[in-house]
Amino acid sequence: MNNNDILRRLRYTFDFSDSKMINLFGQADCEVTREQVSDWLKKEEDPAYQRCSDTQFAIFLNGLINDMRGKKEGEQPKPERRLNNNIILRKLKIALNLKDEDILAIMERVHWRMSKPELSAFFRKPDHKHYRECQDQILRYFLNGLQFKYRGSSPVDEDSEEA
Repeated sequence: MNNNDILRRLRYTFDFSDSKMINLFGQADCEVTREQVSDWLKKEEDPAYQRCSDTQFAIFLNGLINDMRGKKEGEQPKPERRLNNNIILRKLKIALNLKDEDILAIMERVHWRMSKPELSAFFRKPDHKHYRECQDQILRYFLNGLQFKYRGSSPVDEDSEEA
């Protein structure tokens, strides 16, 4: 999955307005324009589409954490230059204050069963022997489960319009 797809899904799931999206970037001390946000939310076929870089998306996720959990004292975390699905899943877990059991319940809503050890493997350090890379399919199921939980609607197929 690319950052733009995830950004669109999160916007739809939580029904964020343009001004809320701008505010979330601001929560991580980054100014963005309505035009930038709009271009990131467009489909790839649109001529105005702009790719949301890993750093920009990390800033958004940090802003989401600050907005939902409160800004922590002192220096703010630096946005990652490279993101992967494991980092994205971890940041969403932190922002939404989810425990492992919550994530497993979210995954069950979309009929994806996984054990607690399988889930914890995603949150380990990459050099740990039980580390496991979070594949796109798992992140997609998690985002569908979030949509089901927060929108109360059945998950949307990844090819359908969401925004």
